[in-house]
Amino acid sequence: MRILLSLCLMLCAPLLEAQSFKIATLAPEGSSWLREMRAAAEEAKQRTDGRVTFRYYPGGVMGDDATVMRKIRLGQLQGGALTASELSIVYPDAVVYGLPFLFEGPEQVAAVRSEVDPLLKSGIRAKGFEVLSISGVGFAYLMSTRPLQSIEHLRAGKVWIPNNDLISERTFTSGGVSPIPLPLSDVFTSLQTGLIDIVGNTPAGAIALQWHTRIKHLFDAPLALVVGYVVLDNRAFGRLSEGDRAIVLEAFGRASQRIDAENLRADVSALAALEAEGVQRFRPDAAELARWREVGLAVRRSMIERGELSAEMVDAVLARLPTAPAGDGIAP
Repeated sequence: MRILLSLCLMLCAPLLEAQSFKIATLAPEGSSWLREMRAAAEEAKQRTDGRVTFRYYPGGVMGDDATVMRKIRLGQLQGGALTASELSIVYPDAVVYGLPFLFEGPEQVAAVRSEVDPLLKSGIRAKGFEVLSISGVGFAYLMSTRPLQSIEHLRAGKVWIPNNDLISERTFTSGGVSPIPLPLSDVFTSLQTGLIDIVGNTPAGAIALQWHTRIKHLFDAPLALVVGYVVLDNRAFGRLSEGDRAIVLEAFGRASQRIDAENLRADVSALAALEAEGVQRFRPDAAELARWREVGLAVRRSMIERGELSAEMVDAVLARLPTAPAGDGIAP
């Protein structure tokens, strides 16, 4: 009897380890991000002999990030590709890379992320989520339907911020601006009607959303680094064996590196495409840029004082932030 029981347990063990993960994302079908995520899923499936599979729900069919988070808690989904803003609800330091005027170029980002990504993953894990991927979407720039060359121009404009984007709200209010929060889906129409005339986005994002047909000016200094997280509920991830967890993290880690490189190339090309469409780039001088960086410093201090960011995480970033050479940026 004991022998039969042992054999049964041995035969059933692989079945008990099998796990399928449902992941929701706003990324549309056919996007390079989703292509790489599917490649990571296929690698994990092959290397685990089919014990680990992933199913993606693209294009926002599962709702916005807040809805996805709720469905993860209810067990209807096991994971999601989330913005830093939404993830900050469970782990405030998730937004640290998006602090305004923190980075000057991709070399700085690479130096910081190699050391700080593991700290963020550890902090998020403690809040109940395993991070499969932190991907750099690119640098967001301020873009406008009219000339944008100074803080005074910004204050005179009608500035859009995404709903629930705490850092954007703090940034613009610190600069003396009353921003207009809107969902992403309303931005294009609002540019057409004049409800807003200043937006922030990556060059590639502006083209993908057709905003480039309305904007005419770009303030040529990186406003913030945009990052996205792919997270899994720890309870679901913990059902995998230690070996299978390692395989999944390796596969998605490599995919994240490919996404970072592709997004950097995409923004360089998109910035050139915006210029070709007649968008004028304004390069601020050192004095003007220093004024904007003072706004960034004020935002950091304010968020730390309010408990919206930890001083320890901000210090970890600043300690690893090398000085960028003059003229550094995403494009020559």
